[in-house]
Amino acid sequence: MTVEQSTDASLTPASRYWKAINWPQVRQVVRRLQMRIAKATQAERHRKVQALQWLLTHSRAAKLLAVHRVTTNRGAKTPGVDNVIWRTGKQKLHAAFNLKRHGYRPQPLRRLYIPKPNGKLRPLSIPAMHDRALQALYALALAPIAETLADRNSYGFREGRRCADALEQCFIVLSQKSCAPWVQEGDIRACFDEISHPWLLQHVPMDKQLLAKWLQAGYWEKGQLFPTSKGTPQGGLISPLLANLALDGMEQAVTAVGRRGDKVHFVRYADDFIATGANRQLLEQKVQPAQTAFLQPRGLELSEQKTVITHIQAGFDFLGHTVRKYGDKLLITPAKSKVKILRQKISQKIQSALGLSQEALLRQLNPLLRGWANYYRNGAAKETFQAVDHYIFHKLRRWAARRHPKKSQAWKKRKYFSAAGETGGFSVPIQRRGKSGVLKLYRLASTRIERHIKVKGQAQPYDPQYTKYFEQRRCFAWRVR
Repeated sequence: MTVEQSTDASLTPASRYWKAINWPQVRQVVRRLQMRIAKATQAERHRKVQALQWLLTHSRAAKLLAVHRVTTNRGAKTPGVDNVIWRTGKQKLHAAFNLKRHGYRPQPLRRLYIPKPNGKLRPLSIPAMHDRALQALYALALAPIAETLADRNSYGFREGRRCADALEQCFIVLSQKSCAPWVQEGDIRACFDEISHPWLLQHVPMDKQLLAKWLQAGYWEKGQLFPTSKGTPQGGLISPLLANLALDGMEQAVTAVGRRGDKVHFVRYADDFIATGANRQLLEQKVQPAQTAFLQPRGLELSEQKTVITHIQAGFDFLGHTVRKYGDKLLITPAKSKVKILRQKISQKIQSALGLSQEALLRQLNPLLRGWANYYRNGAAKETFQAVDHYIFHKLRRWAARRHPKKSQAWKKRKYFSAAGETGGFSVPIQRRGKSGVLKLYRLASTRIERHIKVKGQAQPYDPQYTKYFEQRRCFAWRVR
């Protein structure tokens, strides 16, 4: 009996009750197998990789973790076409023990549409809960392979990597005086909807029959079943992994066309990317054709509308930030379009809160402001933060004036802007668990601007030599002075 099997057996008593499961132990069992898969992938022992994938997908610990993932993420309360949601511990345990490949047939996807910033609608396909859980199970076995084969400067949909890493890499390759002055902003047209099914079935290292069933499940819309002959559904849990596997290798294809002195670099986050070059002709005549040649077998192509070449002194937008050089100084600031969207959201919340209490309004605004500030706090955002704070202050003054048109300015200041002292801003006294306190509006300008430390290009969480490294990054250990 292997270590994994013996540990799985020890989980049986605890698994009788969902809340009693020792989740750290479950994760440890799964992570140990994932590390073995990554090691076998590095050694190019493909038969052993397949054997370890089978062992993981039939592991009780992995099945429990897969169900735990789909019942705790943001879409846990969104059902598929069967209108089934797993709420109770009994339902979750039953679902975990019934994650089997034999006799499995996926249900069609439930099609929804969400608005995009440009006014168009983005199709979202929602699998049933059972299909999601089985995808999560096989994603656990596929993730170590995807991480091992991933490009060094790919940052989207990867564990331990995020937008801040991609932006920091942009700073590294563009901030020096001798850096490349020209930048190509790239975007792949309808990436998730256009990926070739034959290419995925030929190159993705997982159960081909199961993958084919997911890709060809079709979607249900307005009482009619529509077939899917290409693409991987946005909303499918395994779709980001499949997209990354399809696009990995693009960095090597792009950098291979540059010679010494061409200053060709490549940074990708999901299907958005940038490429740098010493001159415009290099990007137009070598880099872009290399990208086109790489994408064509995968059924993909560049978006003509969103793929443009700009000079670094003019600046470009990437991941909601504007990257621009002023003389020899590179600044990464919040994009004006994103600031405009934030102001619109703030205005809508304040205008619709005329009948709400001050506390209720604060509890709507604070999460929005804190999340926005945390996303942009690694760049040159201080001036933007102050400007948005100033905008919010005037909006809240108007909100108070509309609620009390006959009261004086001094009265409104005492009621809404003095609970935290003269300089406390918009605040209200509250009672919580028998204790009194003050709830204050979160000020963007109070956010500490801090340079992000980029993840090492070769680091991946399934390599034992980087286990401690990623633990330190999760705990922000570099902040300890």
